[in-house]
Amino acid sequence: MLRFEVNTDDLLHSRFALSPAFELCNALRLLERPTRRQLPSGWADRLLPAFQELRRGTDLDAALALHTPAFGADFVAQPPAGLAQSWADDLAAIRATPLAQARREIARVLAAQPVTDPRVLEVLQGPEVVARVAEALDLAWHTLLARDWPQLRAICERDVVHRAGLLGRSGWAAALDGLHPQVRWRDGGVEVLRRLSGTHTVGLGGEGLLLIPSVFVWPRVATHQEDPWPRTVIYPARGISALWEAAAPSSGAEDSLADLLGPSRARLLAALESPASTSQLAGSLGLAVGAVGDHLAVLRRAGLLHRARSGRSVLYSRTPLGDALVGAQQPQ
Repeated sequence: MLRFEVNTDDLLHSRFALSPAFELCNALRLLERPTRRQLPSGWADRLLPAFQELRRGTDLDAALALHTPAFGADFVAQPPAGLAQSWADDLAAIRATPLAQARREIARVLAAQPVTDPRVLEVLQGPEVVARVAEALDLAWHTLLARDWPQLRAICERDVVHRAGLLGRSGWAAALDGLHPQVRWRDGGVEVLRRLSGTHTVGLGGEGLLLIPSVFVWPRVATHQEDPWPRTVIYPARGISALWEAAAPSSGAEDSLADLLGPSRARLLAALESPASTSQLAGSLGLAVGAVGDHLAVLRRAGLLHRARSGRSVLYSRTPLGDALVGAQQPQ
């Protein structure tokens, strides 16, 4: 078990952030090794041909070689600054990596996972390795993820809004306990359950914990314990199931709900596991804001949704009737 010891200063300095570079690296690993954890069939069918073309025509294999099953070169996914982190920010940080640092991190990766492909070795051992890896990752981003990133970002941002609400109402224990089945708050610390002998304790030193919601880390949880990253927990964002289900074939139960309400209204009702605004739902489900507003109004008039103001936002949540309708569609 890994345990992060948390003091009062750590609670004050803990924060949320988004990491486009981490999402890209995880998506690439899923595409490279689909037998371990798989993307939904709709995503895989769409992305795999482009991914294979990138491997043939760019230096992407050199970037892929910088990850082992246990760790990777830090310079290809550096710590994000906050929730506004963009791919442009990440790419600038990658390109600014000193060559000496890149060589140290590459040597560590190659010692754990040797590379024999001469084409990949030529890139990793060359003087332009940072620029070539950065270019390959930039091409991969724009080819594979840029189109979907607004939707993926919206899902992660909605998760942060949900957890910030828990934090404000019930404190850190409530906000952290629901991150992942392997993460829990116990006796003034954050524990990550892993197959480790004994308990490995890490102090936060008053700098707090960095919490990053992720799409492609699902269903696992990841941590960073060593510099240059702050102490970090990366966890699956709430609502990811709605994204995957949108790309997967519908079950008979899902079809029956869609037959009753229409496919878009069924998706909206199912997605409201926690309160959300019109814009959050539109972003996370890839729907137009106006259409979402119309559908929410219909569901509310039918007695399936509540509406309540929270600050400047209007949040929608399911009524008991809405919960019962969605619950009736779940496999028993």
